[in-house]
Amino acid sequence: MSDTQLPVGPGHAGGHLPARHEAAYPLAQTRGVLPALLETQDDRRDEDGIDLLAYWHILLKRRWLVLGVAAGVLALSLLSALMTTPVYRASVLLELQKEGTQVVQVGGLQPGDFGGWDPEFLQTQYELIRSKSLAERVANELALDRAAVERLNEPGPVGRILALLRPQPRPPAKATAAASAKDAQADLDAAAGMIRAGLVVEPVRDSRLVRINFDSVSPQFSARVANAIADGYIAAGLERRFGATSYAKTYLEDQLKLAKAKLEDSERKLVSFAQKESLVNTGEDGQSLATQNLTQLNAALAAAQDQRIRAQARWRQASSGGALPADMIGNSNIRILQQQQAQLQGQYQQKLQTFKPDYPEMRQLKGQLDDLGQQIAREVAGVRASVKAEYDAASSQEGMLKAQIAALRNEALSVDGRSIDYNILKREADTNRQLYDNLLQRYKEVGVAGDVRANNISIIDRADDGWRIKPSLSRNLSLGLLAGLLLGILAALLLEFLDDTVKTPEDIEQKMRLAVLGVVPKLAARQNVADVVDDPRSAFSEAYRSIRTALQFATDHGVPKTLLITSTRPGEGKSTTALTLARHFAQLGKRVLLIEADLRNPSLHRTLSMSPNGVGLSNLLAGGCTLSEATTQSEEPRLDIILAGPLPPSPAELLAGSKLVSALTVAAEVYDQIIIDGPPVLGLADAPILSNAADGTLLVVHAGKTKIKPALLALKRLLAARARVVGALLSKYDARASGYGYGYGYHHYDSYYAYGGKPRLARE
Repeated sequence: MSDTQLPVGPGHAGGHLPARHEAAYPLAQTRGVLPALLETQDDRRDEDGIDLLAYWHILLKRRWLVLGVAAGVLALSLLSALMTTPVYRASVLLELQKEGTQVVQVGGLQPGDFGGWDPEFLQTQYELIRSKSLAERVANELALDRAAVERLNEPGPVGRILALLRPQPRPPAKATAAASAKDAQADLDAAAGMIRAGLVVEPVRDSRLVRINFDSVSPQFSARVANAIADGYIAAGLERRFGATSYAKTYLEDQLKLAKAKLEDSERKLVSFAQKESLVNTGEDGQSLATQNLTQLNAALAAAQDQRIRAQARWRQASSGGALPADMIGNSNIRILQQQQAQLQGQYQQKLQTFKPDYPEMRQLKGQLDDLGQQIAREVAGVRASVKAEYDAASSQEGMLKAQIAALRNEALSVDGRSIDYNILKREADTNRQLYDNLLQRYKEVGVAGDVRANNISIIDRADDGWRIKPSLSRNLSLGLLAGLLLGILAALLLEFLDDTVKTPEDIEQKMRLAVLGVVPKLAARQNVADVVDDPRSAFSEAYRSIRTALQFATDHGVPKTLLITSTRPGEGKSTTALTLARHFAQLGKRVLLIEADLRNPSLHRTLSMSPNGVGLSNLLAGGCTLSEATTQSEEPRLDIILAGPLPPSPAELLAGSKLVSALTVAAEVYDQIIIDGPPVLGLADAPILSNAADGTLLVVHAGKTKIKPALLALKRLLAARARVVGALLSKYDARASGYGYGYGYHHYDSYYAYGGKPRLARE
């Protein structure tokens, strides 16, 4: 708006609206102290973190949405539980041990047998139970075909309905062998997939026990599959556990055949070579006969030489002419003869002392002594002859052995030269025989270990008929209620986040930085403005009385003399507010003038049931009448009204003239309070013009309808027009619906203010 369009008072020749005194209407009072207070409160709330009370208010406000979503999800859960095909579970309890009992210990044939507890062992066993190979094995054992799989996977009511809506084409028949094999593999994969889908492995905490659970639509089939999985798992474990034994047995069988063939071939070559070379080996060391004979002759020669040496020594001793040793005469009569000779010699010497040698008795003794001497000589000669004979025999035997050894030595050397190849063949045969014996022994050990199978997995409890696990009506309803509440809360918070309207007085204070002068409650569906205004005990009337009181403290000199009532958009209750405030000020004994300044869409005349075509504000501003002619007295005492009058073609130009300021100045001299029912701010230039001319402006905000950004834009336009905005009024506020329980408590006024009632005396 240009300077030439500003309203001009009659006393100002410059053509501009006189500036209002800042002392009377300080701008800082409007945009200074209150915003600072609100910012302090806002900062304090930010420091508190999450405001749980605010979230609770949001849920209270949108409680019907939360309850509706929860009820819908609960109904869907109930419907799903009633229409879902029952599923039954069977369970097998297994014990998993790291090592089984070793009945026969054969080292190196049973892998995985080591001490200690491996934390990965149980997890490995769980994955083996879930493996595809085990599922295929169970499917083969149970002979599950396509028909059985389709029967078990038959859809429920919802699935059948969807199948009717989307029928699947029947696959064409296939007759080729390759197609049949492919179909068989597909059937096996489908059966294995169904088994794996229904399998649930549940470890028992803090133990080595595990439950194998299987879920299906048939309790008997669940038990069959659970037991088959347990049996197949144990069998597969045994096969894996003794797979090395089976492989070793097969491998040893092949190696035994090869070793046996090699042994037979080497023995044939050895015998053939021995026959060809005429080699005969006896004894454990495999020596030839010549070598063995030579060895024996060497031993005999050594013995003969020893005997000959002893005999030679005896002969030398015997032939020396001395007395014979005792060992030579031990076996002869020499000693006896010598004893007899000694006795006779003693007698002879004794008698020689008495008789002479020629004495006959002495001659007789002498003859006996000579005879004994001859006998002793003959015996000694015989002993010497025997010693000589022994010596000669020993020498002869030694010579003979030497001759034989000399002959055998050449023969042994010849045999040893021919036995080199024989020994090579013999060593090869011995090696093959030893290898064959070792393989045969190992093969027998593997056979014994394979027949005695130790198992580390045992079945504790087998599965009986399955029990029903789902759908569980109580669990479905509990989960449905919980999910519904969560979805409802999320929806409520989302809608609240997307809702950028002004909903509470706090929104006005925090986001618009305006003081809330009052909150007008929303009327019930059966209530109308006229009835609640006429009832002084109604919350509606009390709200406007509170607003009237708040306006008395809006400025330092009380209620602004000229008060403009405007709003952001139409339909926010500004006309009702203007009329109700005018009546309440009139009830205080003030002379009040209510001006209908909405020259585009006036509505005050409909509320007052007055003719819209009479003289009004448009006539006054156009100079067609005076102030007294445009004024109409209402039914309310001390309340006069100026209606809009005929609608002008250009309301903004009419309001921007000097007549508006002149009319307000004249009216201020006559009336105690002037209230202007202005048009909305946005989209029109009328409200900023009126706000500049008025002493104060009250902005009406519709709770839950007015958006924050348009409200801020309207406030910005008013401030740009140098309007003195004294505060805001929150209209059509439903405290119960919003969930914020604003502290005015209007719904309690009927019971608290007993106008016209009898006073109650308190008991003493």
